[in-house]
Amino acid sequence: MNTPIIDFIREYQEREGTRFHMPGHKGHVFFGWEPFDITEIPGADVLHQGQGIIRESERNAARLFGAGGTFYSTEGSTQCIKAMLAILCMERGHCVGGKCQRGGYQGGGYLDGERQRMSRPWILAARNVHRSMVDACALLDLDVRFLWGDSPGSLCSHVISPRQLEEALRQGGDRPLAVYVTSPDYLGQMEDIGNLSRICNREGIPLVVDNAHGAYLHFLKEKCHPMDLGAAMCCDSAHKTLPALTGGAYLHVHPRFGERFLPYARQAMLLFGSTSPSYLTLQSLDYCNAYLSEGYEERLEETLERVREWKRMFGEAGGRVLPSEPLKIVLDTAGHGYSGREIGEELRSYDIECEYEDQSFVVLMVTPENTSRDWERLREWGKNTRMLWHPQERIPVAAGERLLSKRVMSIRQAAFSRSEMVPVEQAAGRVCAAETVSCPPAVPIAICGEEITRAMVGEFKKFDVKEVSVVL
Repeated sequence: MNTPIIDFIREYQEREGTRFHMPGHKGHVFFGWEPFDITEIPGADVLHQGQGIIRESERNAARLFGAGGTFYSTEGSTQCIKAMLAILCMERGHCVGGKCQRGGYQGGGYLDGERQRMSRPWILAARNVHRSMVDACALLDLDVRFLWGDSPGSLCSHVISPRQLEEALRQGGDRPLAVYVTSPDYLGQMEDIGNLSRICNREGIPLVVDNAHGAYLHFLKEKCHPMDLGAAMCCDSAHKTLPALTGGAYLHVHPRFGERFLPYARQAMLLFGSTSPSYLTLQSLDYCNAYLSEGYEERLEETLERVREWKRMFGEAGGRVLPSEPLKIVLDTAGHGYSGREIGEELRSYDIECEYEDQSFVVLMVTPENTSRDWERLREWGKNTRMLWHPQERIPVAAGERLLSKRVMSIRQAAFSRSEMVPVEQAAGRVCAAETVSCPPAVPIAICGEEITRAMVGEFKKFDVKEVSVVL
């Protein structure tokens, strides 16, 4: 597959012309990548208004993923998530704080309780949303109603069953703009996207998926990417599982929803994106097209076999591994009586850095770029870890449902209110002004506008959060 962005920039760099344009390094080498770092000069196209090499590269990506349209982000899935919700608003005609021309929505002013919730468009979402989704709701003046699904005892994971979704949609009243799920989530748990999408399609409601961790899913033997399973839109963070630079991501629109959503996609991406996109990141996304089209499925299957073999070996030795998406290894450290942070430190003594650790779990993210040395270190750790040789009494893990709370204000009103930072010990009973949690996992403990409960205070402490922003 061709690489038009890479080819243009390589030719420009080889000309060794004079650069009286941004960026300021002028192509001189300080770190090594500067000669290939350019701006939107003639011929380089314009991201989010692409008509040339960027548009050609995005079309290559759309063909690879089976999408009706694919759009590049150099600001990660965060930009794509905000854009997806903006597309929903644009297509529906929702106006922030004013009168909608198409839907009759009257914003401005805030009501109390359930009447307030019903006064604005809303998203039906699994509770483990990324904070960027909540930020988008604040900016777009959307409400969220949460579904609490099956959880392995973590803030990060809530898997919604098709039955739960059907029951939620049968409750009557106004309809959501969309159903929104995160799959795979930070603990590698996956939603039943195929059945969820069938329910949503039957009800005429788009299914939107935060697929940041699952760009590779389309290239498995049994394809299970959201575009394969009928989701209306999804985002992929290419940089999480593919050889793209940090910030490289995709927004995909399903072919069946192209007429509805494609006309708004570039406008929505531009609304939340920088006018100075990284051409280094764009080149890495362009490269991914060639990488994915030239033997990636075989390299991926070889890697998956290594993952399966390691899990089998570790399980036979007594290790607890949570079932998860194929490229994650999720260690249930609490099951052995250790916190994830303790085992994270143990892994570092073997020169292994994990993706995520908390009080109960350690997450390792694998790709075909992990080397034989990487696997040898992991095997050596697996043979010697104290989880196997010195197990302790299991640490109890509480279910996430205990974080249920009362909505006092809209997300937007709380996010734009005057606020103050208070110690978490003083936060109970106050209204959350800004979601606060470590990243990773960036899953909010309290949502803007929710009353902070004592259970939430306990969760803040678990994640070492010292202060919380509350409404004055």
